[in-house]
Amino acid sequence: MDKVLETLKEIGFNTYEAKVYVALLKKYPATGYEVSKLAGIPQSRTYDTLKALTDKQIVTASADKPVTYTPIKPTELTKSYKRRMTANIEYLEKKLPTVKDVPLEPLLALNDTSKTLAKVIELIRIAKKEIYLEIWSQDYKQIEKELLNAYNRNVEIRMVGYDNLQSNFGLVYVHPFTKKLETYFKGRVLILTADNNYTLYAKIPSDGEEKTTGIWTQNKDIAYLVKELIVHDMLLLDVQYNMAEELIYKYGKGFKRLYDKVVSPESIYRN
Repeated sequence: MDKVLETLKEIGFNTYEAKVYVALLKKYPATGYEVSKLAGIPQSRTYDTLKALTDKQIVTASADKPVTYTPIKPTELTKSYKRRMTANIEYLEKKLPTVKDVPLEPLLALNDTSKTLAKVIELIRIAKKEIYLEIWSQDYKQIEKELLNAYNRNVEIRMVGYDNLQSNFGLVYVHPFTKKLETYFKGRVLILTADNNYTLYAKIPSDGEEKTTGIWTQNKDIAYLVKELIVHDMLLLDVQYNMAEELIYKYGKGFKRLYDKVVSPESIYRN
């Protein structure tokens, strides 16, 4: 009998359900009190278990008082579970081979200026649709040729340039806070995202004493965030260029009232 109980548990019964069903096969119809005695389980648990088995249509309850319970025939039970198990196995046979782990793209470190610029050039060369870039003028000169080649193969080039960056191609917005940012970062930042897939961020120290640090990745979520950051910079710069007088009237010289509203007292934009 122990083997029967264990097998019932293997196909989905819990311990109480297995004991109650086997008890009812020995004597039915039976009251809850009688089932409790036959199954050797507490009466309170017996009624909970009988309700669960009734809900599963493994046991039927009478409309009489006291209520009595009758199990479905063993052949009905095994046929029902056999159909269910067969359907589940067939489903798994079909679906399991299609389950693939979604790879988590790593963040790969950059710690050398020349290697960082080499990686930038590599990403520019494999770009097919678009490149968004924030870059200082002196670093731009190191990759200008590769960007022009990309532009000539119809890759859209959109840049936020620092330190009066000049370019004869692509869309360029010159950022007005070059000195503040370079002082804050103690160097220059280089941010690139291409084709909504590749992203690179690096900080290049100005003093030459520290090493360049940064990361690059093919994580698409990070590419989305970085692209949004650059796009928002461009939107704000465009508004600033075309509505300078209105913005000064609204926010004051240097946009002081705006900074007071949205940035912390420690922000570099207050210096």
